[in-house]
Amino acid sequence: MDFLHSLVQTVIGLVTNLEPTLTKLFASYGNWFYPMMMLIVFCETGLVVTPFLPGDSLLFMVGALGSHEGIMLNVPLAMVLLFIAPLLGDNVNYWLGRLIGHKVAKSRFVKKEYLERTHNFYEKYGPKTVIMARFVPIVRTFAPFVAGLGRMSYLRFLGYSIIGAALWVGLLVPAGYYFGQVAFVKKHIEAVVLMIIVISVLPAVIEGLRAWRAAKAGKGHADA
Repeated sequence: MDFLHSLVQTVIGLVTNLEPTLTKLFASYGNWFYPMMMLIVFCETGLVVTPFLPGDSLLFMVGALGSHEGIMLNVPLAMVLLFIAPLLGDNVNYWLGRLIGHKVAKSRFVKKEYLERTHNFYEKYGPKTVIMARFVPIVRTFAPFVAGLGRMSYLRFLGYSIIGAALWVGLLVPAGYYFGQVAFVKKHIEAVVLMIIVISVLPAVIEGLRAWRAAKAGKGHADA
């Protein structure tokens, strides 16, 4: 029970209080910190039931921690492992969608609105959604699943997945490392992380509003 309570508290901390939670994890677990970060990213990208876990903000904060004096975090190693994690997650998610996607989509554990939002991205951007969704929370969790459900060519999916993971990790971790050395960012790190979350969620919110307006307009025409 103590382990379960600790795990729940850690997950809550990752979602609500990221910077001190990561600092505490690194101080407490040392080199085990790296596989723990891999596991979080894997779950966020590979399991359709955990889209709430941090992604963009986590990568940024890992880079920022690596820039802090006294924290001997190996940033290149973290980047390699954090590149592998979403690839593994994407593959699990893709094959879940391809093999049992219809059953999972009908379960009560998967929000239908998330599937619909991801479907709209595919309608608009096509297979490139696998790359673009990497920077959009929730959509990046469901994009591989929907790709498998729609039976996208696996090799094509894998190529887009590799590009997306490389861009995602290659941009956000170095950004965190660079800006983590800026005095203003260090002083207001929680506000910066919140801003990253807001910016990353914004495209999904805009897309949702557009879909809602389109549906409302269509209903209005139907009533007329």
